[in-house]
Amino acid sequence: MVINACATSGLCQAMPIAVNSGHHHGSFAKARAPLRWRPLGRLTRAVEPLRICSVEGRPLLRRVLPIRAASTVPTPIPPSPDYSVEEGAPTPLGPSMTDGVGVNFAVFSEHATAVTLCLLVGWEEEVREFPMHRTGNYWHSVVCGLPGSNVRYSYRVFGEGGWDTGNRWSPESYLLDPYAPLVASRPKYGEGGAWGGAEGWWGTFDLDSPAFDWGADYQKPNIPFQDLIVYEVAVRGFTAHESSKLGPLSGSYLGLASKIEHLKELGVNAVELLPVHEFDEMEFQRSKNARDHMVNTWGYSTINFFAPMTRYAADGGGAVAARNEFKEMVRLLHNNGIEVLLDVVYNHTAEGGDDDPYLISMRGFDNKVYYMVNTSSYVQLMNYSGCGNTVNCNHPVVAQLIVDSLKHWVEEYHVDGFRFDLASILCRGQDGAVLKDPPLIRAITKDPVLSKVKLISEPWDCGGDGYLVGQFPNWDIWGEWNGKYRDSARSFLKGSDGAKKEFASRLSGSADIYNYNNRKPYHSINFITAHDGFTLYDLVAYNEKHNEANGEGGRDGANDNLSWNCGWEGHTDNANINGLRQRQMKNMMTALLVSQGTPMIVSGDEYGHTRDGNNNAYGHDNWMTQFQWDRLERKRDHLFRFVSGLVHFRKNHKLLGMTHFLSVSSNATRLLTCV
Repeated sequence: MVINACATSGLCQAMPIAVNSGHHHGSFAKARAPLRWRPLGRLTRAVEPLRICSVEGRPLLRRVLPIRAASTVPTPIPPSPDYSVEEGAPTPLGPSMTDGVGVNFAVFSEHATAVTLCLLVGWEEEVREFPMHRTGNYWHSVVCGLPGSNVRYSYRVFGEGGWDTGNRWSPESYLLDPYAPLVASRPKYGEGGAWGGAEGWWGTFDLDSPAFDWGADYQKPNIPFQDLIVYEVAVRGFTAHESSKLGPLSGSYLGLASKIEHLKELGVNAVELLPVHEFDEMEFQRSKNARDHMVNTWGYSTINFFAPMTRYAADGGGAVAARNEFKEMVRLLHNNGIEVLLDVVYNHTAEGGDDDPYLISMRGFDNKVYYMVNTSSYVQLMNYSGCGNTVNCNHPVVAQLIVDSLKHWVEEYHVDGFRFDLASILCRGQDGAVLKDPPLIRAITKDPVLSKVKLISEPWDCGGDGYLVGQFPNWDIWGEWNGKYRDSARSFLKGSDGAKKEFASRLSGSADIYNYNNRKPYHSINFITAHDGFTLYDLVAYNEKHNEANGEGGRDGANDNLSWNCGWEGHTDNANINGLRQRQMKNMMTALLVSQGTPMIVSGDEYGHTRDGNNNAYGHDNWMTQFQWDRLERKRDHLFRFVSGLVHFRKNHKLLGMTHFLSVSSNATRLLTCV
């Protein structure tokens, strides 16, 4: 189909669109605001004028907008017949090449009344808008002649019904495709401001480049679950500190890959990466608040489930570079016998709650489908995550989105498994009730691809009925973060009364929790510390949390840490106290690495990293969360050598990673036949 330019002096007719009416809060305007221009991606209460053209009688909308903020309305640019649009296909979702035609775009929205596709080709500064066709609940069009790369795209979604209906329509906003394979946004970490910066949050793709070359001799490590020794690490935090001496590679995927020799010397054989899905590290700076001095450095605030974090590309390389460099990191880790597990956040997104909405993607596409909503409540979004919203994981469309995302990371990026943040939410039905047989967990477990990778749940959430340690639906293949191991080990090693019996159970594989059906000791993921909470050193140096730097008056973070400061709160020059702390850290590492089950070590604990007692350091992109390579060197012949020796000892003694639980009749012969 050919795009027809509008008549009358080469310009299009301007037509304002009414603001969605209804009961609104936050970023939703109740009354019409004056028409004005805005930078891409920034939510406003204004509605821009649209330029009307036609595609064989159907309107084609086109807005002329500056990429960055402008103080005046730009001069209208007449449309040009560069591309034509055809109906396309409703599958696959996201952008895909059609043989010899162009790029097909498909999205889901059950309750929308109209959807338009918005394109920015190359570095042009005008937004081309194309109407989408509807098949059932799927919207689709193919843009003929569109290149397979160097294109940014988003959607505008129209619908009926205001706040009281559970819908959150905002047709004036550009929405990020939930299936976008890459995200084009501000390129450098911590720069450019909130709301995606001047660039906004747009999908992009690269359908032209040849497939990534994994190498002729490449193969995945395929380490048996019972042999895993997991190292929890943040991509940025691992090499962002100046002592990494990596220059432009610091804080990047390639930066992590450049430190593989450290991982090998330590002896771990799997890295569990804190979230690498695209997230907005600047989200706290959207408005004046108690946390606006912080940066979300851990990344538990996803905005897209398919795209690797763009700003983890080296030196601001952008979305395509992030994709390629992530793959190169995985390739190098695999070639050195180290598996890659991803900490994934499917329980909530960065779009916030009804009290502080952050419209980016799914909220504007179909709020009632993608999120758990209770329309009888004033604040309608249910909040089992503690982050304002809860993804409606067991809605069939949302469950398929999550399965497709997981398979994308396995098949496209070759990851070896996943740790599911607040996984109890994945077990909740659309009304919030915990399900015994959640469809999403069943779909993941029965999938021929996903059933063959490591699956690990964090079996709790912020709901009172969501603590599922030992009860998470597992089909005998899921592992679990064993929170009871953490609590028991801490209690015993600080000398709490009555802690010996339970610690003995944890040390021997937590059979009282996991020995049923065909579950194994290695399904217990044992840990004493994790990314949140005290570090190993702080666990023996502080009785109380010290979270003043977080700006919330010390109200955030856990109050009961089961810690012991060895006689002095915080740092001290007392040699006896410091000696006791070193012995306590060694005791904890020894217990962890000789226990039956799968051990997890937190990055930095191998040298005694401290956050000065802050047990909720998610918002500090500084020494608190950054691996200090200079401190490692000072501790190399002390704590690091001890921990590394323990890791290698465990790897060399298979009895410490048994595949069957101990029994009363166990003897040496039986033990040897169990491995």
